[in-house]
Amino acid sequence: MASSRIPTSTSVLESAVIEAPFSAVWHLIKLPDFSNWWSQLSKSEVVKGASPETDIIQWTFKDKEGTVIEVKQEEHSSIDHYITYSVITSTPALDYTSVMSTIRAYPITSGKHEGHTYVTWSGNFSSDANADVIEDAKYKRREALADLATAVSKK
Repeated sequence: MASSRIPTSTSVLESAVIEAPFSAVWHLIKLPDFSNWWSQLSKSEVVKGASPETDIIQWTFKDKEGTVIEVKQEEHSSIDHYITYSVITSTPALDYTSVMSTIRAYPITSGKHEGHTYVTWSGNFSSDANADVIEDAKYKRREALADLATAVSKK
């Protein structure tokens, strides 16, 4: 019997040049502060009662389902300027098993964008994520990067 699933990549990578100094952009890329600039979120807050060694943040989305997810910061580097996080819970439940995302920021040091910031936002999904999930992730990241650029331009 043939599978009805459409084969798709299980990763997504979106990027943007943000016309702001690196320090202004990097300062905003902290999981508990995402609702300060990402228009899709109504709230982002540290989960109380989590282990002191574990950074778990709850994001409440403005979507019609009232989606609430908890993300766990897996890695953070102030030297290489990236954060990696995974989704550990979701209400309503996700249609796939897992996703690991990384946001990286790079200062642009030469050329016509010198003094600006290059940002990438990747997502690596479990193999049960379908094409709709990947497309949704792509557009959410694009919108979020545009929101980040808008937030920095207001400072």
